[in-house]
Order: sequence, then C-alpha cells, then structure tokens
Amino acid sequence: MTSSVREGDLLWTPGAERVRRAHITRFLAWLAQRGHHFPDYAALWQWSVTDLEGFWGAAWEFLGVQSSAPYEGVLADRSMPGAVWFPGARLNYAEQALRHERPGEDALLYLSEQHPLRALSWSELGAQVRVLATRLRALGVKPGDRVVAYVPNTPDAMIAMFATTSIGAVWASCGPDFGVQGVVDRFSQLAPKVLFCVDGYHYGGKAFDRRPELATIVSSLPTLEHAIYMRHLRPEETAVPFARTEYWEDAIAGAPVAREDFVFEQVPFNHPLWILFSSGTTGLPKPIVHGHGGMILEQMKSFLLHHDMHARQRMFFFTTTGWMMWNFLASALLVDVVPVLYDGNPAYPGPDVLWRMVEDSKASLFGASPTYVGILQKAGIVPKDRFDLSALDTVMLAGSPVTAECLQWVYQNVKADVFGHSGSGGTDVCSGIVGGLVTLPVYAGEIQTRLLGVSANAFDENGQPRVDEVGELVITQPMPSMPVAFWNDPDGRRYRDSYFDQYPGVWRHGDFFRINQRGGCFVLGRSDATLNRHGVRIGTAEVYRSLLNVQDIEDSLIVNLDLPGGLFFMPLFVKLREGRVLDADLIERIRTQMRTDYSPRHIPDKIYEVPSIPYTLTGKKMEVPVRRILMGVAPDKAANRSAMANVKALDYFIDYAARQTDYPRFGS
Repeated sequence: MTSSVREGDLLWTPGAERVRRAHITRFLAWLAQRGHHFPDYAALWQWSVTDLEGFWGAAWEFLGVQSSAPYEGVLADRSMPGAVWFPGARLNYAEQALRHERPGEDALLYLSEQHPLRALSWSELGAQVRVLATRLRALGVKPGDRVVAYVPNTPDAMIAMFATTSIGAVWASCGPDFGVQGVVDRFSQLAPKVLFCVDGYHYGGKAFDRRPELATIVSSLPTLEHAIYMRHLRPEETAVPFARTEYWEDAIAGAPVAREDFVFEQVPFNHPLWILFSSGTTGLPKPIVHGHGGMILEQMKSFLLHHDMHARQRMFFFTTTGWMMWNFLASALLVDVVPVLYDGNPAYPGPDVLWRMVEDSKASLFGASPTYVGILQKAGIVPKDRFDLSALDTVMLAGSPVTAECLQWVYQNVKADVFGHSGSGGTDVCSGIVGGLVTLPVYAGEIQTRLLGVSANAFDENGQPRVDEVGELVITQPMPSMPVAFWNDPDGRRYRDSYFDQYPGVWRHGDFFRINQRGGCFVLGRSDATLNRHGVRIGTAEVYRSLLNVQDIEDSLIVNLDLPGGLFFMPLFVKLREGRVLDADLIERIRTQMRTDYSPRHIPDKIYEVPSIPYTLTGKKMEVPVRRILMGVAPDKAANRSAMANVKALDYFIDYAARQTDYPRFGS
C-alpha cells in the first residue's frame, strides 16, 4: 500500500559514507587545495555559472579530459550563440572512451528479447572498432562526412558509432521502428556517405521485417556510396539487397589492427561528433550538431559529479538509438562505466524483465521514464520482493515530469536506501540542465538542483528571473554542450530562431519551469507546441505532413497534454472534407499512416472531428492556446480572440474541455 505523499516531503537523505566517497566531495576538496573554498553545493554552483573559465578549466583537469594538443584558453568568446570553447585543443571522443581498453574486462553488457544477458569484452570492442574504422577509411570516409544508421540498441550500433567518430566522421541514428518518412526527413538533410542498416527487429515477441522500408530509404538518399547491412531477422540471407552493400560480418572481418597502430583523428573541440534531431512545429526536424569536446566534458561531468558513477560499475537506461539517452548511455565508457543495453519491449515477456536484468547484470544505476514506473504500478510489481538489488544504488527517472508519488513508489518498492532522482535536459544540449546530486536530500516531486555550469532560471514575460513562480526555462550563460550549429544552416538563422527569439542572448529551452527557495526545480512540460512523448520530441509538422497523405482530411491540429503521474494524452482534431465521415475505417487509416511514415509514438490517443481549426490572423495554427484550454486554463487567458482569423473556431475546444472525460487534469 502506498501512503499519501505531498510535494516537498523528504524521501531520502544520503548517509555519511555515501557523502564521503562521492566524487563531488573529492572535487570540493581538490578545489580547496587550489584556493577555491565553497561551504556547500549552492556556493559551488554559483561559482560554476559566474566564473565560467575557472569552473570549466578546473573540470577539464579534474575529470581527466585528454587532448593531443593543449587548449589556448577556456572560453575565447562567451556570446550566445557562438561561444568558442577551448580553442587550440585537439582531441577525439572515441579515443577518450576507448583509452580504458584492457584485456579481461567487460566493456558492455547486452540483452534482447531473443538472447540472454551477454558481455562484450574491452578487447572485442576495441578490436572491432579499429577494424571497422579502417574499413570506413578504405571506403573513402573522411573527417566531416556523415555516416547514418537505422539500427536497434545493440553492441553493433555502439561499435559503428565509435568507429565513425574515431575517424572524425559525423554520426546520426534512428531506431528501426521509425517509418520511412521520418527517416528520410532526417537523413536526407545530411547528404550521408555511408548507411548502417538492419533487416528488421523484434518487439513484444513479434518480428518486424523492415526490408521494404529500407529499400525506399536507400533510394531516397542519392548521396549514399555504401551500405553495411546487419542480418538480425535472417542471418542465413545471402543475396545482398542493395548495390554497393556488404554484410556487417564482412565489414568487421578485416585484418586486426593493433592499438598502437591505430590513429584516432585529432579534431578541434567543436568538430561535429553526432547530429541529433529535435522536431518543431514547422519544417523538417532540426539537425542539431554536437561537438567532440562538449560531449566529452559535459558527459564526464554528469556521470562523475552528479550521478556519482565509479569505474567498473554497471548502468542501464531504457532507450532506443533515436533518443539522446542512447548517446548518454554510450558515453558511460568515457568514465570506464559499463553500459547495459536492452533491445526490445520493456514489458516483454513480463513487466519485470528489466529488473531481472538489474539482478543479473548487478547494475548500479537503473534509468527509465516515469511512464515505465506507471506500468509497474499497474502490474503490481514490487522489484525488491522478487530480485536481488544489492548492487543497485541509483534510480534515475527522465523523459517527462516526475510526480511526488512516482518517486515515493521507488523508495517503497525498489529500495529504501537508494539515490532516487529525476532530471531534465534534452536533445538540444544532449546533456542535463537540472538533475541529481548524491550529497543532497531528495524531496518528493522535486528535481534536486541545477547542474554545475548550467545557469538555468525561470524568466517571466519581461525577462526577469523568478523564484517560486512558473516561467520560461532559460539558460543565461553558455554551456560547452550547446549545439555547435544546425546542419545546413550556414548563417545560423534557424539556430537563433529556435532558442534566442524571445530573449536575445539568452537560451530559451521551451519548457515551463519553476525553482523554489531551496533550489529545487520543477520542469512542467513544453511551453511551445512541440509534442513531448516519453522524452522524445515530436514536431507537429511531422504529424501534419503525414496527414497530407490521408485525402479525407482537409485540416488538422494536434496537441500533447502532460498529465499527473507522468502520463500523456495526445488528441488529434481533424476537419474532414465535405461528405467524409470519421468512422472506424478512417481512424485506422490515420493511425496506419502515422505509424508507416514516422513511428508508433506519433499515433494520437484519440481522434475527434471538429468543424474548423483555429488560426491566428497571421495564419498560424493555435496549438498552444488549444493545449492550455484543454489543461484547464480559462479561455480568455489562454487565447487572444482579437488576433484570431475565425473566432468561433475555439468554441469546440472550450466546450470539449468543459465536458471532457477522456483524461485527468492536474488537481482533478
């Protein structure tokens, strides 16, 4: 039985031994030896966002960032956008990770619906990365070339990523559950030279053949010069499906390359490492470029100073290759932590499959979304009663707002003495903005703190910081992991419009945000029209583009509602062409089109017919006002009717919100 809990209730306090051995404690002592004395974390954080050169220079040294050429300065230009970090430094992300290679040790563990938990040794990982990187070089892949992947979360994906980045090429990936249009929308912007791809995948006990989709994807990428094909469903297949294609097994079967003979490409701090995609309300998904140095520095800071991971511990986060948390998981190797991979449905063959994996792998950190906790609650799963969780000391929740009840469930059903925390960051920075710190207490419903080096604030409409008031989440000082650029955005206009349109020189993240008096943080959902499903941002533009293929629909509007308990409700409202009917057949065609073009996450929870879609006088769909109305905001506060092209178009949504029974609202 779960007892009642209120926001702000104390759930956990770290013990003296936990504080003593924490990396953050060691960091404070290390700083004190160099003349920097801080009485507590709040003082350390304040220094980290005011003396950027002092903090990030200290972090570089303390964390052990390796570079073949020293930096000439920490921050040559602190303007946003356009900050210039660590000019002169030459380094490589893959080299920083693979420096831990040694015989007799596991590099990573992996599990799938088809195979039990297994290990890949450091010797195997390093050897395969070097052989594959050598093969890519032989294929003509040069620094800056794009290599894309349509692959599941397996060791092969990790090997391909490290091989790509070791030679200075740029990585981008999608999971094989993405539909054709979603993949082409992303990869076609990059003009890729090489594609890693898979014939299919398993999910929920079913096999999904992706060969037809793959054929369309390949034909839609005219710059492709080569494909490397993984046979997951049909290992016996012998006919190469495309021209200039080789099997994965052949690509990694080249002559061994000794560690001392392999040359990692040495690149500047901001050299493109990978490209992640974040969809917006207009246009194609944004191709966000992250750099080698920013990812090394921010990810090492996160793992050591905030998550307090120690060498040789094992960590798991449920993710796919299409979410930034996959890049986060891979980055565990930077600090000699063993990532645990899972490919499949987290509730198959039963809702406790991941907890058996925690027991078998002896994972120290378990990460998932609040939605996954909801699945366990409904199934009545109590992990501590079924499994040996003695190695587990951290539970991390991310992907959507975490309620007080959700964290309380962790302490009551997983482990009483566990560092259970939540965090928020995003694809845009590929790191955290707010999150955990092992030496601070955990309060129900709160994210513990703003992360080191992240000058996050809640701004009101006048651009003033506020405490204990909901505002826009902004970052007022540059971070090393802010995007290097957007791909195909030579003058930076799309980049500036995405983050700096409202507060010049200040990053607007696009979330509602609140900070309380003790520094606890609350991320309260998107402040724009972007759809956030389980931490993956979906652009409304993708939905509308897909619906163009459904001839019965004249117009549409979609929103996503963040609900209590970390749940979501995503309704689609459609205006039909004259004489059409929203029957079961049309609903199924809409759902199938979404799944085919993009992914299951794009499928709306319910579909409603409306007489008209509300627009502003400037022709913009009123997605944000509609979402606010559906969440219970008074219509006169949610929308400016004087700026509407069709005032009566809002009436349906006001009436629907008043009588709705399809979803719970906060406080209902």
